Amino acid sequence: MGGEAEAGERQLGRVLSFGIPDTALGLVMGYVEDPWDRDAISLVCRHWCRVDELSRKHVTVAMAYSTTPERLFRRFPCLESLKLKAKPRAAMFNLISDDWGGSASPWIRQLSATFHFLKKLHLRRMIVSDDDISVLVRAKAHMLVSLKLDRCSGFSTPSLALVARSCKKLETLFLEESAIAEKENDEWIRELATNNSVLETLNFFLTDLRASPEHLTLLVRNCQRLKTLKISECFMPDLTGLFRIAQTLQEFAGGSFEEPDQQVVNRNYENYYFPPSLHRLSLLYMGTNDLQILFPYSAALKKLDLQFAFLNTEDHCQIVQRCPNLETLEARDVIGDRGLQVVAQTCKKLQRLRVERGDDDHGGLEDEQGRISQVGVMAVAQGCPELTYWAIHVSDITNAALEAVGTFSRNLNDFRLVLLDREAHITELPLDNGVRALLRGCTKLRRFAFYVRAGVLTDVGLGYVGEFSKGIRYMLLGNVGESDNGILQLSRGCPSLQKLELRGCLFSEHALAVAALQLKSLRYLWVQGYRSSPTGAGLMAMVRPFWNIEFIVPDQDGPCPDFRKQILAYYSLAGRRTDCPPSVIPLYPAF
Repeated sequence: MGGEAEAGERQLGRVLSFGIPDTALGLVMGYVEDPWDRDAISLVCRHWCRVDELSRKHVTVAMAYSTTPERLFRRFPCLESLKLKAKPRAAMFNLISDDWGGSASPWIRQLSATFHFLKKLHLRRMIVSDDDISVLVRAKAHMLVSLKLDRCSGFSTPSLALVARSCKKLETLFLEESAIAEKENDEWIRELATNNSVLETLNFFLTDLRASPEHLTLLVRNCQRLKTLKISECFMPDLTGLFRIAQTLQEFAGGSFEEPDQQVVNRNYENYYFPPSLHRLSLLYMGTNDLQILFPYSAALKKLDLQFAFLNTEDHCQIVQRCPNLETLEARDVIGDRGLQVVAQTCKKLQRLRVERGDDDHGGLEDEQGRISQVGVMAVAQGCPELTYWAIHVSDITNAALEAVGTFSRNLNDFRLVLLDREAHITELPLDNGVRALLRGCTKLRRFAFYVRAGVLTDVGLGYVGEFSKGIRYMLLGNVGESDNGILQLSRGCPSLQKLELRGCLFSEHALAVAALQLKSLRYLWVQGYRSSPTGAGLMAMVRPFWNIEFIVPDQDGPCPDFRKQILAYYSLAGRRTDCPPSVIPLYPAF
């Protein structure tokens, strides 16, 4: 029977392959953008796999050490766009040492030599040197359309000037949250303004790069297609001329309402002007008295980022109630339950909501209303049915609130909840039933994060997570479970889970290894805080072909070094890393 089935599949493959001309098949594949669908298509037969190889235009490599640039080129020789990630997400929270690795050099050398059609490059959490950028520019300056150095480090402003002078077709330059050495002030912006007329996006938001109003204004004047400008700190009154000529600008972030010399002056808000095309806005250090400049434009806003504003709960209510067309809202938890109730009443088109933890010294704790609980969560769930992304930090939460998310937020594909430790007690424990109701209702979820406190999600709850996470591909869990049985129950489900991150869960090495084997789709596992052994012998139970296991040694001078031990395991066709620093010990494969 097995042989007949295989013969039938081969026959079907021939019919599908030979019944559709290659040209038509390539055109059809061109409309299939989802990488999961492309992967499924490539498995139909060898011929379809070859057509996929030649027609695939974009690839995301989620872990730079999982393959080699040579192997990627052999598989997809006609790539036009590449996104490449290196350091684990934990690096964004200073949980990974700076010397962990992630150099872009071997990739850039190969990309520059062989990827003849590459026009877009996105590097995330990588170390990019000035020499790397020089090599890339020499090879790709004539065709590079988009360069994104996203949370990268290792390069300086002279390299940015080289890109600006040489890449005259560049439409996107993205540098957000990168650590860049400033050696020539903002001369690179002047170079960009004088050498590029097709730029559409410039983003150096949340960097330490300085920018003069004169050079920014020159850039806006010369780049008539500019739609997105996200800058570092620059005093807002000095940018009024820029906004008056930026008639195509759709998104702005940065600026600053904080006086450069810390002097308090009377501001003339009548001089402020935003172009009518501007619909997405993020302003730095905006205070209560500065809000009035937004009021005339708020009805047209589709995105508003208040994470870096000095506003209290009432200020949030005042501005949000004037923004009925918001599709994206980002804020700190100082917005409070009352602010979220205003969001629910006003923002019926809201698709993305992100509420981060505020500054405990200057944020929500100074405002008695600046606290988020089940009240705000339930209000948003019931009032904003179009949400697809929701990340929120709460001080309290109940099963009923989570059930409301599962009942009303059926369009969510990404939900992340962090329970803060500000309150000594929370209203209800455990939250197993609420999590079950959320996962059963939100069937479109692909990414799920639940970072809570001990006792909130028991082993039973982890069993529910496994049972009702059919489509979830990425999961982050913190301080969950009671015993090894919890992670083992979870691993019997989650059939689509490819990336799992665990923190502070205190499972044993053996349980983690068994879970990794049972999660059939798992490609990546990161753990911090587990019951470790002196040798890590328990982790060897997860050994399998092409599966790299690395132990990350914590700083022994820091607090609780045992709790901060980390495991990183991932599929790799490249074999064992050759650039491990002393803090990274490869457990498998061994030399």
